[in-house]
Amino acid sequence: MTKKEQAKQIFKILAQQNPHPATELNFKTPWQLLVATILAAQSTDKQVNKVTANLFRDYPEPADMAALTENELAEKIKTLGLYRNKSKHLIATAREIVNKYNGEVPQTLAELQSLPGVGRKTANVVLANAFGIPALAVDTHVFRVANRTGLVKAKTPEQTEKQLTDIIPQERWCEAHHWLILHGRYTCKARNPQCSSCSIAEYCKYNTTQQD
Repeated sequence: MTKKEQAKQIFKILAQQNPHPATELNFKTPWQLLVATILAAQSTDKQVNKVTANLFRDYPEPADMAALTENELAEKIKTLGLYRNKSKHLIATAREIVNKYNGEVPQTLAELQSLPGVGRKTANVVLANAFGIPALAVDTHVFRVANRTGLVKAKTPEQTEKQLTDIIPQERWCEAHHWLILHGRYTCKARNPQCSSCSIAEYCKYNTTQQD
């Protein structure tokens, strides 16, 4: 079975379980998704959603957040990991979007990555989920599941992204991102993968190895 055939079978099964996968982060605008994704580093989506419920109510637009000081914002997100760094990056990003992009989140990978605190993964999440632009973001879950199953053999998120986008049709990149994340979050966990109840076990290299 080729990698493309393996991917097709895996995503066929995951699609049957979840036909319309989506991010578990709550947002209404591209800016809010950008903020939520930055906040999600080393924090769970549930933790982020608790924080952004009040944050987006009081500061829904880049200009609103740009008016805050780093300490003011830090106080509002202090229940999240790395909150001081996140506050610094968010204030700087908000001001840059206001001053350089007329308050609108840019829609290219290069421009997004030029913003403070925005890496390739975050940029890809925003492109795919806020703008519908084909992109496949690789976080820890995607990296783990893609490598465990044998869909890829990669040492970095960038290599993982390249190998996945080579075997998955472009129109399915965003869905594949969500399917892999959700599978990693709830089934293919880092420490205790639930192989006995895994729906894609027969197409998984890790599961086959465990049985040998």
